[in-house]
Amino acid sequence: MAEMASRKNVVAVAFDEDSSAYEALTVLKELDSQGQVHIEGAAVVTRGEDGHVEVKDDVSDERLVGTASGGLIGLVIGILGGPFGILLGGMIGLFIGALFDVRDADDAESVLSDLSESVRVGHTSLLADVSEQSPDVIDTAMARLGGTVVRRSVDDVEAEIAAAEKAQHEAKKQARKELLKARHEQRKEEIHAKVEELKAKLDRHQQAAAPTS
Repeated sequence: MAEMASRKNVVAVAFDEDSSAYEALTVLKELDSQGQVHIEGAAVVTRGEDGHVEVKDDVSDERLVGTASGGLIGLVIGILGGPFGILLGGMIGLFIGALFDVRDADDAESVLSDLSESVRVGHTSLLADVSEQSPDVIDTAMARLGGTVVRRSVDDVEAEIAAAEKAQHEAKKQARKELLKARHEQRKEEIHAKVEELKAKLDRHQQAAAPTS
């Protein structure tokens, strides 16, 4: 499937009926076995009220063992299901601001936020990392099950994950700088107060030692 390598995508499929997501995973594996698509990793997930994303089912083929938990899909699930995922769901502006210059924010789009919106609270969704010759194969199969497909290229997803990680790293580094600065300022105040205290003691000592007229 050499041609498929140039069309690697992450797809997120939302369903109104939870059972459809499980059926969709089965259909996706059938398409893989038929050579119509190639699955790198796939999982049925659900998002709880607290924003946590739980894997309900994933690919079980021997050659794909571990891909849902350790591959790109596992990484996406981890991002969408952790604090960063909650940030994507409710504060898109802050996320975009961390990745793009402010002057470009109005035109910026976030592939991770698009995927996150497909993993709705209280519903099951299908996430998959696939290679496909045409989007029509998966789109048609998912439409039959009442699924709405969001598709983003693997390159874009990986680039945004890297940018997000860098933004988080920079934020943590800045927070550490502010903490050290605060500690330094506090230390300076403590030192100054101690010196002033010693000056006062010295002054009292000198006054006590001075001869009276």
